[in-house]
Amino acid sequence: MSTVAEFTLAADKFPLGTVFSQLPEVAIQLERVIPDTNGVVPYFWVRGTETDAIVEQFTDHPGVRDIRLVDQVDSEYLMRCEWIPEYDGVLDALISPEVVLLSAIGTAEEWKFELRGESRGAIAEFQEYCHNHSAPVTLTKIHGLQPLNAKHDLTEPQREALLLAYERGYFKSPRETTLEEIADELDISQQALGSRLRRGNRRLIEQVLFNTRNK
Repeated sequence: MSTVAEFTLAADKFPLGTVFSQLPEVAIQLERVIPDTNGVVPYFWVRGTETDAIVEQFTDHPGVRDIRLVDQVDSEYLMRCEWIPEYDGVLDALISPEVVLLSAIGTAEEWKFELRGESRGAIAEFQEYCHNHSAPVTLTKIHGLQPLNAKHDLTEPQREALLLAYERGYFKSPRETTLEEIADELDISQQALGSRLRRGNRRLIEQVLFNTRNK
């Protein structure tokens, strides 16, 4: 049975935690991790600084082969970083075919991961792998995949953010509003709003497309 689990990990135990040493106000959201013949390549969103500062922080890291800007949306930057295998650690576990990364958000204190495993055994294997590779993740929540009509498909903040963004025309092309305007209306930071929108969209895709595909 598919299982969803949430983990936390100290920032200094995760490769991308490097950026927090000099930029403690930065927030990072892992977009996806793809395998590469020479290691793994994480794509991640960064908010709270400029791209030059991000690149500078990663350039001197002995595990980084290359880092570059991929895209920019408002004041958030999508970065692509190549790591050599010796420094992958938990990143290797995230490309396992037995687990799917739903979300990963990092701050100066810790990272929070949400994963879907094909079974509880897959989740346990992920946790064991991390502990064996100096990434002592802590399991904070685990549950079965929610049915399509479950009450908690979205958290209330996610639902509120998605509905307001839709009503204000954020998802139209061209957009009729900005993250800043919606965040001001909700009285939250742009980073918090961006996180709610991405996590909400991921959950909707997970619940609708994944369940439909497997019917």
